[in-house]
Order: sequence, then structure tokens, then C-alpha cells
Amino acid sequence: MALLLKTTRFVESQIDTFLDIVSDSATTFQLAVEDYLEGRIEQFEERLAQIREFEHRADDLRVSIERFLYERTLIPENRGDVLAILENTDEVIDNIKDSLLQFSIELPQIPTELNDLWMQTTRASVAAVEQLVFAVRSFFRDLAAVNNYIHKVHFFEREADHIGERLRRLIFGMDIELSRKSQLRFFAIHIEKISDAAQNVCDRLSIYTIKRQL
Repeated sequence: MALLLKTTRFVESQIDTFLDIVSDSATTFQLAVEDYLEGRIEQFEERLAQIREFEHRADDLRVSIERFLYERTLIPENRGDVLAILENTDEVIDNIKDSLLQFSIELPQIPTELNDLWMQTTRASVAAVEQLVFAVRSFFRDLAAVNNYIHKVHFFEREADHIGERLRRLIFGMDIELSRKSQLRFFAIHIEKISDAAQNVCDRLSIYTIKRQL
């Protein structure tokens, strides 16, 4: 029993590190968007490089945890759920990286009058990811608190959608080329999708939580 507890704690420590990377990725994403809107492209590219590194570290850590769980056959009744949580949460980092990568490739020219709503949408999506991290941590430490954080993820996802709609309406009300409107809409939706990815993880997490409570 002592060995089982020790190895289980090791896994939880590794998962904590993984979740730290998810949280750092979300924060870095927000800073990167701020840099881009303010024209600090060199700093933006440095943030993108950080996100790439976070993605690699998260992937390596996830694979390491998965291998450890299978080799040690720990918590077999919950192992599949744990692996699914890690894989789904890892996709959030992928969404974050993909969004910044598209900025780096296309370099869209964003009118300054869009900056406020652009950052509001970004902050709402980042808040959804932050609450997701709390929800996943609670799944391993305080199961009763999971639903509270899931509720907050849903709140910020709806907020991102609401602000994102206002942003897209403002874009299409501007006197600019239709092709540019379409490009800006594409990037606005990419930011909203980060909160969607967080919500998708929480939808599954809610089911895993119910299973553990039975």
C-alpha cells in the first residue's frame, strides 16, 4: 500500500507539472496577443517560441505519464479516464499554438479600434483555460470542487462567444475590403475556439467525475 501511495503521488506530481504548463501557455498566449496588437512583433515571436517549447514539454510529459500508468498498472479503474483527461487537455495547448502560428504566418493588420474587444475575447478564453486547470487539479485532489470550476469554464466560454460576436459584428461593419473582413473574422474565431476547447475537456471531465462519485 505504501508503494502504491508513493507511486500515485508521483503521478499526481507529474500531472501537476503538466497542468502548470497548460496554465503558463494560456498566460503566454494572452501576452502574445497583447504584443501583437501593440506592434511588438519580435516579442510576439518570442512568445510563440515559448508556446512551442511548452507544447513539446507537455507532449513529452503526457507520454511519460501514460507509459508510467500502463507499466505500473496504477489506479486501473480510473486509468483510462486519466489518460483521456491528459490527451484532451493537451489539445488546448495545441489550439493555443495553432492560433499564434497563424498570426505569425499571415500577419493580419488589425485596426486599432478592434483592440479592446480583441483583448476582451482573449482574456475570456484564457480565463476559461485557467478555470479548466483548476477543475482538473480538483479531479485528483478535491472531487467535490470540480463542478464549481466546470461551471466557471462554461461561464467564460459563453463570455468569449458573446464578446466574440460583438467583435465580428464590428469587423463586418467596418469600411474595409471583404477579404480583410474575412481574414479578421478567421482570427477572431480562432481565439474563441480556445475557450471551446476548454469547455470540451470539461464536458468529458464532468462525466469522469460522476463515474468516480458512484
